[in-house]
Amino acid sequence: MNILIYAYNYHPEPIGIAPLMTELAEGLVQRGHHVRVVTGMPNYPQRQIYEGYRGKLYVTEERNGVKIQRCFVWVRPKPGLVDRILLETSFVGTSFIQALNGKRPDVILLTVPPLPASVPATVFKWMQRAPVVLNLQDVLPEAAVVAGLLTNKALIRVFESLERFSYRYANQIAAISDGFVENLINKGVNPDKITLIPNWVDTDFIRPLDKENNSFRREQGLDGKFIILYSGNIALTQGLETLIQAAAQLLDLPDVAIVIVGEDQALGALRDRRDEIGATNVKLLPFQPRERLPEMLSAANVGMVMQKKTVIAINMPSKIQVLLASGLPILASVPDAGTAAKAVQTSGGGWVVPPEDPEAIAQAIRQLKAAPDTLEQLSQQGRQYALDNYSFSEALDRYETLFQTVIHES
Repeated sequence: MNILIYAYNYHPEPIGIAPLMTELAEGLVQRGHHVRVVTGMPNYPQRQIYEGYRGKLYVTEERNGVKIQRCFVWVRPKPGLVDRILLETSFVGTSFIQALNGKRPDVILLTVPPLPASVPATVFKWMQRAPVVLNLQDVLPEAAVVAGLLTNKALIRVFESLERFSYRYANQIAAISDGFVENLINKGVNPDKITLIPNWVDTDFIRPLDKENNSFRREQGLDGKFIILYSGNIALTQGLETLIQAAAQLLDLPDVAIVIVGEDQALGALRDRRDEIGATNVKLLPFQPRERLPEMLSAANVGMVMQKKTVIAINMPSKIQVLLASGLPILASVPDAGTAAKAVQTSGGGWVVPPEDPEAIAQAIRQLKAAPDTLEQLSQQGRQYALDNYSFSEALDRYETLFQTVIHES
């Protein structure tokens, strides 16, 4: 098949949707398909165009058999409302030119967010008579409204119209969780138009490694420590201040270390909060190269998943699959009725505590530290669940089948 992946985020961006889309594109190439990707200039999570891509309108390159067609996007480190609008609209305009610059695809995979990208992708569908599969990674604008990131009523109505537009004109929607499926059906989307394909993890790459003979521990001065690790996006929806507060309640345990890994600029506010309350057991580190991710995860004893109370219930952090595959027991500070809590509990690979509750986090860490047998059980159950439910090969099978179906029906 000739497959066009329309995705704002792609390699070399280290977190979020980018690694998933990169793995999917390269996996499809390995199975004999022709794949090109229309994407923005890499900028996430720093929200600055990466060195080597600045000042350019378009860049075309190839990596591992995938043709990557990059386009200019308007990016600012601390975007206001106008900047966010310019970001979305710039990608709509510049990406469409790149989509036209290539062979007619048999099928288009559109990743949302960003929601406005559904407009050029749908127009391209009509022009090329190629079906669109919508890969739904977040429910917008609902998630942004609940999190308080989108408050302008006029803009909310615009995005709600875009949401209806994207669902209506997609041939199929690939939803990443049961909660997404239920949300779509409640909004009137035909169940026959929805396919459940959970996000995956490369269980050959992300795997348990030796915790004691670990160079990440040695380099960071963490040998002999009981490590609680949070690695990933640091934004309003995570509430990492809660983890800093929990750390301050664990100062009586000198061998406990809280390690937070994220984008350097975002670590600044956490550093101020850490110093303000004297949480000397908190270590803040910049993102590590992706090839070191398995080693970093295996250095820890517990992996954190953080969400605020206001996060939309169906939000499913992709880090859950990664933590499970690494064999790292999860402590999830998330709403107990949400998709994230259900995923952790169903896997048997972790515990769930209330969100924005530093006392509950600190108490759970104390209990886990005192129960090595429990940690080992959570580790083994989580790893096995990832192997059984989140394998990359299974996800590739499902996408291939879905693409073949929509091509046949269109």
